[in-house]
Amino acid sequence: MEKIRIGVIGVGYLGKFHAQKYMAMPDVELVGVADANPESAAEVARFCKTAAFGDYRELLKEVEAVSVVVPTSLHHEVAKTCLLAGVDVMLEKPMTTTLAEADDLICIAIEQERLIQVGHIERYNPAVLAMAEHLTQPLFIESHRIHTFKPRGIDVDVVLDLMIHDIDIILSIVASPIKTIHTVGVPVFTRTTDIANARLIFENGCTANITVSRISKDNMRRLRIFQPNSFISVDYGKKELAVFRLGRERDENGLPREEVTKACYMHQDALEMELADFVRNVRERREPKVSGRDGRRALAVAQEIIAQIKAHAEQHRHLLDA
Repeated sequence: MEKIRIGVIGVGYLGKFHAQKYMAMPDVELVGVADANPESAAEVARFCKTAAFGDYRELLKEVEAVSVVVPTSLHHEVAKTCLLAGVDVMLEKPMTTTLAEADDLICIAIEQERLIQVGHIERYNPAVLAMAEHLTQPLFIESHRIHTFKPRGIDVDVVLDLMIHDIDIILSIVASPIKTIHTVGVPVFTRTTDIANARLIFENGCTANITVSRISKDNMRRLRIFQPNSFISVDYGKKELAVFRLGRERDENGLPREEVTKACYMHQDALEMELADFVRNVRERREPKVSGRDGRRALAVAQEIIAQIKAHAEQHRHLLDA
């Protein structure tokens, strides 16, 4: 089988892991890595036994596909250049900074007959993949994504940095348009929102309550889905799935006994699965699990949440200025 020729654009904290995963794939040739910082490119290139490029446009001449792992503000510019060069794109989340930019990339990809896959990695979390067979009719969803503070990623607020993962997961499992959104969020350590809550109410009656923070003492990434006769619990970090159901057996009070199914998938690597799927999509010309349209849909909801938070902040400016 002929190897897919791939490169990585942007080899900072996350990009270097993209390069390492591609390097280990037997059906991929990691042609090179590019970064605005020549030292970073050279260091990752040495480790991955590949070439370093100071200008990513030179890399595009040698590859069929790339991972774009640059700051969000550069996603549109870099991904557009790649698509126009006839290169398939694995684009890290959030897809772009604006919906107009997302629409532009989707149109260019269609015109150029190229792929865009958006890096919502939680779709490839093995516990999330295993959850699918247990879903029936979600009625209430509760999501918590709580992180300790880290300087990286603060070029965007917590909604685009963290919450967009949960937005994408919830939109993928609730087969209904959103009816209303209610939000609250505040800046604490940065000039943008650091902690936020959003309540999404869907037209079919399902409600999702999402809480995110990047200023906590501890890390927690959990999802709970309540539906008729069962509820599902996912621990993203531990890659654990638990399903609780009402059983047929009765207890001493005549009530149904709870049946619990648990599984752990720590041996599976979500990034490796995501990038392997991208390689298959490039080879077989398949629509990605997380397409450009999916990335745009999650971004649209995130932008509405951000707009509501900003409007609330303006209305209560006296509290922030105190």
